[in-house]
Amino acid sequence: MLHPRQFEVNDAWIVFQLNASPIQTDRNGDCACLALMDAASCFMLSLELVPVAESEPIEDEIRQLLAKGWHHKQAFPKALLVPHGLHLAEALSREAERSNIPVVRVPESELLVIIGDARDEFRHQFGA
Repeated sequence: MLHPRQFEVNDAWIVFQLNASPIQTDRNGDCACLALMDAASCFMLSLELVPVAESEPIEDEIRQLLAKGWHHKQAFPKALLVPHGLHLAEALSREAERSNIPVVRVPESELLVIIGDARDEFRHQFGA
């Protein structure tokens, strides 16, 4: 199990889905709420609603997610941690590699200590 104290700030960012069930939007239909978090500080760097339909282009949303993280830190991390099974993992990996961010795939269970509180709060606030 990974823990924030194993990292220094900006060593690694984590991309994960906050919502357990799709969020219905008028514009894009069903969406996933992707979060970008610094692994050491647990600071939420960015949130983006991304369509879950495979036919929808998602590169712009993923690019925005990473750009907002860069805006906060004025640098990219040494690694981007992506949970196994994240349905947008391939597109996310392509965008990260364009920015020279190494992608490390990890079991989601290894990230729960770091991301669990954010997910719980999201569910509490939005019921998703």
